[in-house]
Amino acid sequence: MYITSREKTIIELIIKTSGKHTASSISGYLNVSVRTVHRDLKSIEKILKKFGLQLNRNTNEGLSIEGKNEQIFRLMQHLAGIQPIDRTPKERKFLLLLSLLKEEGTHKIQVLANELDVSISTLTADLEELSEWLMNFHVRLKKKRGVGVQIDGTERDKRKALATFILVHFNEELFESIVLMEKGNHPDERILHYFRPEYLLEVDRTVNSTINNGLSRLADSDYIGLVINVCIALQRTEDHFLMEDDAEDDQYEITDEFSLIKKMSKRLENKFSIALSNSDLTYLAVLLKGSKLQAVDSVPYDRVDLRQMVKNLIQHVSAQIHVDLTNDFSLYQGLLAHMEPSLYRAKQKIRLYNPLTEEIKRKYPVLFMAVKNSAEKELKEMGDIPDDEIAFIVLHFGSALLMQEEETSIKALIVCPTGIGTSKMLASRLKKEILEIDSVEIKSMKELQQQETFDQYDIILSTVRLPFLNADYILVTPLLSEEDIAAIRNFLKRNISGLTKDKYVINKGRKEKKVQRKIRKPIQEVLAELKDVERSIESVLHNFRFYRMPLSTNHVQVIKDMVYQAERENLLSDANDVIRCLEDREKKGGLGIPYTGMGIFHCRHEKVRELIFQICHISQACVIRGMDGNEMPMKNLLLMLAPKELSLKQQEIVSLISTSLIEDNEAIMIFSSSDEKMIRSRLEEVFLNYLHTNLMKE
Repeated sequence: MYITSREKTIIELIIKTSGKHTASSISGYLNVSVRTVHRDLKSIEKILKKFGLQLNRNTNEGLSIEGKNEQIFRLMQHLAGIQPIDRTPKERKFLLLLSLLKEEGTHKIQVLANELDVSISTLTADLEELSEWLMNFHVRLKKKRGVGVQIDGTERDKRKALATFILVHFNEELFESIVLMEKGNHPDERILHYFRPEYLLEVDRTVNSTINNGLSRLADSDYIGLVINVCIALQRTEDHFLMEDDAEDDQYEITDEFSLIKKMSKRLENKFSIALSNSDLTYLAVLLKGSKLQAVDSVPYDRVDLRQMVKNLIQHVSAQIHVDLTNDFSLYQGLLAHMEPSLYRAKQKIRLYNPLTEEIKRKYPVLFMAVKNSAEKELKEMGDIPDDEIAFIVLHFGSALLMQEEETSIKALIVCPTGIGTSKMLASRLKKEILEIDSVEIKSMKELQQQETFDQYDIILSTVRLPFLNADYILVTPLLSEEDIAAIRNFLKRNISGLTKDKYVINKGRKEKKVQRKIRKPIQEVLAELKDVERSIESVLHNFRFYRMPLSTNHVQVIKDMVYQAERENLLSDANDVIRCLEDREKKGGLGIPYTGMGIFHCRHEKVRELIFQICHISQACVIRGMDGNEMPMKNLLLMLAPKELSLKQQEIVSLISTSLIEDNEAIMIFSSSDEKMIRSRLEEVFLNYLHTNLMKE
């Protein structure tokens, strides 16, 4: 069966957005005439007939494909496995890039044109566009009249360009290919004309088992990005294109990531007998460091500089939009988890791809401008911040602004591979626009594949096709358009009344009230939070100690003395284990607060029984590594210890202490002084202000 690229695109578009497109809107999407689309639709009807499907041309509801789900899935599988008789521009440019990267030296124009089955004029136009795009990665296309074209750049930059091209243009197709292979469908040909199927499948399994666990995980887009880069590293190494050594890479900052990548590399080497070099491992570790999402409660409390930066950012945005978000701890934690890898990306000049940037700028122009202004003022460490980074930060603020509705009674599941900020935004908009929805759970595609039943959800929404899911779901755009909202409401009307009849009746009488006011928390929940806050503040104040050490003592001995003393006071057990945890943290990055003379040493450990904040004044300054990577003198050692498991309010109290250390010049002066009475007074003032601001007003 022959099919053109445009016909294939139209079929896929109708399946993705069933009932939302007309011939006119498709013509605008593809930049062709309506007459051309109608002509293609006639050919498409013949193709659909072979699969027992038919094209519905309803004037009011748009184009849709009608038939059994298994037949639609068969069609999708067939489309994924056939080669159109012509290629889209992005496919042509991708094949051209692969040809140029396949071997060193000059490539003759005529040979390339014959290899890609295009005219000289088409090839020349594609070369111009590809050349402009490659300049973003410091890769140049050199054209010599009468000789040909040559690609010039480092191996590292070439790999960056290739990986980014695949991630930007073929992200979804690649994920679907992996899903189908996991189902047992192993193609004979290379996937996307490049990836060896056996490499891709094994890398996916290895990354999932090695990287995607513990307190840190990858958003689906970053997950696919890492899989792509590891596969490219394997195949380029196998083809003898070796990565150069880069002295600029700082191993000190990527110790954990390097260890994970090395473990993963060893497994792949045992499988395929391809040994990645130290430069390959370092490069992949840097990518992992810049993409890893931390759990919102796992950002180290010693990063007081980062915490203050995020606090300032929230204050600045709040002032511009005239909405006070400074006490939104969920927003604060979400931004903390996002900003650490974001700052590292800026430092390493790693490009971030955000497919929603233009749509976010268009739909939320005021919030985008406010966040951009604030980020440029408060996040100076990031230098010139790209709009893609700003757009992700906007999603966190947008989510906070939309979290206003009362809980209702329907449970929804969201599958969103573009990242935590996007999924939170989608969840917030969903609860705002569909008042009946009670709770929203967010899962990645990986998590979804491992789940056997979905009976606990009343409605499933996804931003991408899910060919492996044996349940009804609604395909929506990541920012939830008006058409999406209408489709969800129609779905609820048609399907939800039987499932939620009792709950719906109970809540029906409250509908008018919920718009007028936000329902208060249950009294038990409020009391539990009050007790958490009370115990946390009491622990910090009761366990506060101020020590003075003689001239000859180094900071390692100071830490040991303080921890052993805490053990004697029964505040913790197994002091040696806690000390090892503190030493491990110091190996991962500097703990000195620049220009303050303070160093903050922190860990969360199961042997710690209560919150502990203590200070030791060292008579003669010792040298430690600062948070900016430079050595600095330290005269005041701040020790913060916390139990492994902390409630949300306990986390908030510990975070409050961290940010209060450098809140202003007065705070720096007090905490870096040797005046115990003044420091304790400042702590009490910080806590009292917190109580007035966050609890007493409620």
